[in-house]
Amino acid sequence: MSYIKKAHNFFLQTGTYFPRSIIWAMGLIKYAAAKTNLFLKLIDEKHADAIMKASLEIAEGKYDDKIKVDVFQTGSGTGLNMAINELIAEIASKDDLRIHPNDHVNLGQSSNDTVPTAIRMATIKEVNDKLLPAYSIFIDKLKDLSKKTNDIIKPGRTHLRDALPITMGQEFEAYINAFNNSFFYIKNTLEYISEVPLGGTAVGTGFNTHPEYPARAITILAAISKLPIKPASNRFRAMRLLDDLLMLSGHLRNAALNLYRLCQDIRLMFSGPYTGLGEIEIPHDIPGSSMLPGKTNPVTAEAALLASSQIVGLDHANQMAGMLGEFELSMGIPLIGYNIIAQITLLSEAMTKLAVNVIGKIRADKERCLELANKSLALITVISPIIGYEKATELANKIVTGLSIRDALREIGYKDDEINKLLDLEKMVKGGFV
Repeated sequence: MSYIKKAHNFFLQTGTYFPRSIIWAMGLIKYAAAKTNLFLKLIDEKHADAIMKASLEIAEGKYDDKIKVDVFQTGSGTGLNMAINELIAEIASKDDLRIHPNDHVNLGQSSNDTVPTAIRMATIKEVNDKLLPAYSIFIDKLKDLSKKTNDIIKPGRTHLRDALPITMGQEFEAYINAFNNSFFYIKNTLEYISEVPLGGTAVGTGFNTHPEYPARAITILAAISKLPIKPASNRFRAMRLLDDLLMLSGHLRNAALNLYRLCQDIRLMFSGPYTGLGEIEIPHDIPGSSMLPGKTNPVTAEAALLASSQIVGLDHANQMAGMLGEFELSMGIPLIGYNIIAQITLLSEAMTKLAVNVIGKIRADKERCLELANKSLALITVISPIIGYEKATELANKIVTGLSIRDALREIGYKDDEINKLLDLEKMVKGGFV
């Protein structure tokens, strides 16, 4: 009975399988191992060529339907490694050639060094291929929106209560800065993640592996994967601890939290059209309600909120998985590998869809924003030092009866040109003294 069939009796069967990028990385690792072992004369050309051919086919996705081993398995990822070894051996073996999954395919390796290497490779690939391009599009759209709305004066709000005026562009500037920073941290964390422990075998010492194997195999692997991977500065660390991936998970969580805040702000600004703030409009081509004709909802923003929630939850799972294990090996390898790819996928998709369907289409209602800014009770605080405490109190008492601040100022004796000078919102949003 094959390892996969046996494993079904002992591992959980949740239907949660490893993502394509991890299978891709495992296939390339087996290719690099065979090529290295051939060079080191540890395996003959006939065996090596058959293994390399089958390994590349697995990397390309030709046999994904056969790699049905659950993520919730032994914590080192032995289930995945053995499944790949057996599948390569099955594909590569011919009538006149027998390939053994351990003696040939797994030569010079252990699950303990191959799977941690694979999840790091997959992470770098997914960040470079999906997340960083999505980030760039997202930030560019935010910059365009901030520039486009920089002259839209609206009321500031703290605690969801009236505060001093601000421009809509200034509100979006805060998010541009936050996402620029998280982009920087995510990108720079890849340098740490690029240190892989391949060649460490069971505990990091490299026992049962040729001394030249680690450097040669990683060089071949870097070339064929086109990833900037390198031998870990300390293989014991890279096998025992997953702090590099936890660091990335934390940055993904922070980006998700900022995305969550942005989506909440957008939902509030879009609320209405007549009973909410109604500061912005977002064109939609999809019905917002199955019951209410013509209703539009912030559907993409809400989808991004769900994705953000999941990313935060997965980060907490990663923290727990990062604590699993004792001494020479982490026991959270399969779970963190699966989760980190899921986080990257969710954030990439949420950013891309939000950039295209929401941020790039937002239309600010300049008149509505200015109307609300002029109604803000916080304006009394601005002009209080100028008109004095007594008049400011009288003004506040008139406003609470329903008068606008301009009408209230007229009632206590101010002329229109004086009012315009007192309520110069354009000057207020630039900061400094009135």
